[in-house]
Amino acid sequence: MKKHLAFAALMACSVTAMASDGAKWTYAGESGPEQWAKLTPDNFACAGKNQSPVDIKGTVHAGLKPLKLAYKAAGNEVINNGHTVQVNFAPGSTLQLDGTEFELKQYHFHAPSENQVNGQSYPLEVHLVHADKDGNLAVIGVMFKQGAENQALKALWPQLPKEANSKNALTAPLSAASLLPTKHGYFRFSGSLTTPPCSEGVRWLVMKNPVTVSKEQVAAIEGILHHANNRPVQALNGRVIVD
Repeated sequence: MKKHLAFAALMACSVTAMASDGAKWTYAGESGPEQWAKLTPDNFACAGKNQSPVDIKGTVHAGLKPLKLAYKAAGNEVINNGHTVQVNFAPGSTLQLDGTEFELKQYHFHAPSENQVNGQSYPLEVHLVHADKDGNLAVIGVMFKQGAENQALKALWPQLPKEANSKNALTAPLSAASLLPTKHGYFRFSGSLTTPPCSEGVRWLVMKNPVTVSKEQVAAIEGILHHANNRPVQALNGRVIVD
């Protein structure tokens, strides 16, 4: 049941900023991250011990298998839900992990990054959210460092809805492959959703190599969201991060 709640929460295309019982959550103040677990009983996991994001450090080398990705140009709409901007995908793009097929459902952005690497934050992070047939989730995180203009974002950015609670159909289908770095080395750990209900049991795969984003591109998404949308890093509580 928890798996399906997590899947429903993450995949909901509702343009409201409400938890399941109508409790509003934000990134600051009285309904900010420190209070999420108290806003509604559904958010109990926000006070859990296996929460995301994390500071990736002290990793253990485990010889992780290469990622098996088969992405298609199937991103068909972009939503501004007041918390983030999110591109939704039609079926057909997959990740093979642990002998299971996970389908790409959506990707969305956080500015600044939520995960950190050895204490370093990045100006932007994208989360590519996948689900298997049972609702289990796997998320690929990609960091953006300031530098050259990002060509994948160049195609998307003009189509971002500027108003909260709105969406746009994309002029042409997008593939998530263009968001990934050339080399697919990654860190892996067990974590959670980074927004309420903060459900745990999410497989996290964070790319080791960042891609570039221009200062202007970061400013553009910041201007649309009007606030930082990163949850603070959470304690590892004994979890091991492998690479």
